[in-house]
Amino acid sequence: MGYQALYRVYRPRTFHDIAGQNHITQTLENALVKQQFSHAYLFTGPRGTGKTSAAKILAKAINCEHAPVAEPCNECAACRGITDGSIADVIEIDAASNNGVDEIREIRDKVKYAPSEVRYKVYIIDEVHMLSTGAFNALLKTLEEPPEHVVFILATTEPQKIPLTIISRCQQFDFRRIPASAIAGRLEFVVHDQHIEAEEEALQLIAKASEGGMRDALSVLDQTAAYSEGKITVQDVLEVTGMVADQLIRELVESLGANDAVRAINKTGILLDQGKDPLRLIEQLIFYYRDLLLYQTSPDLEDVLSRPHVDEAFREQAKKTDVDRLYEIIRRLNEAFLEMKRTNHPRIFLEMAIVKLCQSSERPIRSDQAPSEEAALEKRVEALERQIKDMPEPLRSRPADHVPEEAARSRRSGRNSELRIPVTNINRVLDSATKDELLELRSVWANVMARVRAQNVAAHAWMLESKPVASSPDGFIQAFKYDFHCQMVMENKSHILEMVQSILQDVTQKSKTMYPVPEDKWEKLKREYIKRSKTAAEENGEEPKEDPMIAEAKKLVGPDLLDIKD
Repeated sequence: MGYQALYRVYRPRTFHDIAGQNHITQTLENALVKQQFSHAYLFTGPRGTGKTSAAKILAKAINCEHAPVAEPCNECAACRGITDGSIADVIEIDAASNNGVDEIREIRDKVKYAPSEVRYKVYIIDEVHMLSTGAFNALLKTLEEPPEHVVFILATTEPQKIPLTIISRCQQFDFRRIPASAIAGRLEFVVHDQHIEAEEEALQLIAKASEGGMRDALSVLDQTAAYSEGKITVQDVLEVTGMVADQLIRELVESLGANDAVRAINKTGILLDQGKDPLRLIEQLIFYYRDLLLYQTSPDLEDVLSRPHVDEAFREQAKKTDVDRLYEIIRRLNEAFLEMKRTNHPRIFLEMAIVKLCQSSERPIRSDQAPSEEAALEKRVEALERQIKDMPEPLRSRPADHVPEEAARSRRSGRNSELRIPVTNINRVLDSATKDELLELRSVWANVMARVRAQNVAAHAWMLESKPVASSPDGFIQAFKYDFHCQMVMENKSHILEMVQSILQDVTQKSKTMYPVPEDKWEKLKREYIKRSKTAAEENGEEPKEDPMIAEAKKLVGPDLLDIKD
């Protein structure tokens, strides 16, 4: 017999051989021993995690001559026949190439016939999500009430594409990605069994690169063994998989951390000229920063990192990394990654992303190069507090209204004096404003601000210290704690106001215009409006309307026990 690929040679033959899926194998073993297995199963999960292998093992176990058993013996005629595919009663169907109504009707017509060689006829339908709508409909009735001698096992990597009517008729088992440690352990067994020499770190790197798929890991091992000359090394794995050595990635990260665009671009150019795929390179960069973030969060997360092991250089780099900058870099690299997938020139977008990161006005990653903004601010506050303590008592206790008018004017920004408040529009909003409209607006405001932050961080910062204070069906008043923030929002009307109004319309399905106003101006406008309203009511001989809540409270406890505050 010719050479067989390693993933075929080491395909699981018992439930015990399936790595990382104990929650499934234990359930199936118990059901087999108790003879309580179902007539239909649905196995879902990523590629290479053991779905089809588990289906064949289950088919052998229910037809084993020693049944009921938890594991197939793999020695009897039934087990050996199912393993080599010579028993016609166990039918494997690839739904990707047999996805029509006619193929499923043929199954439906033949399912009523009893098995000829074993006790149960088993249909294993792989990639079942590829079936057409008509084929699913043809399968429904048979799947719900098959003959007692038939078992269906459906397998798929995309369960969201399967109709709920099919899922509800099956016992569903979700296969998980296999942990890298389990894959590395299996690879060690394989290289020992095949008498292949391999570095332990190389096997760990293969396990990480396989992304939880045992079949992928065995395929890479097979390919690397053919490529290497004698012993499988880390460099062999890097060459075969197209991955970049961890040291080169670290040097590139250090260049980005120092905002050294020339060095970073040169490093990138060297890697790409060696034939490294730009998409693969930026993906490794993203995972490197992700590892820094997770390790900085907790060293206990070392097992979920994408690197084979954590060395001292990586630990030192994690200590010197600013977490906010990490979030920013990961976000920007991910945006570039998405752009690169949609273009024929991914290298250009990669280089653009690197230059943008180096030219960013954010803080550099190496936080030990300069004091952080928070530390500098804390020092300034401490200095001011010392100055206040050293001031004479009369100056410290001097009331604010005794400050000379010239000094007060000098503290106010000249730009604030140019603030033009749309008084007419604000009064129009107040004329039709209601408490219900304001309560509704405030109930969704947190959601609105979250969307503002996602679209424009600067606008979110300017609006953070503001709140809706009055709302009508077609407009609302936004009071700002700081005049400068109000000024910035008003100066950027064209995109900030339109953005906020658009987001609010998406959230509430109502079109409202926002009128920004500083808090002190708002208090003044509100008092003037209330005064005008009372005067107008008195001139018209109308009694001022009492708040319904106050009226109700008076009914409950009496007016003498109420203390009403504005």
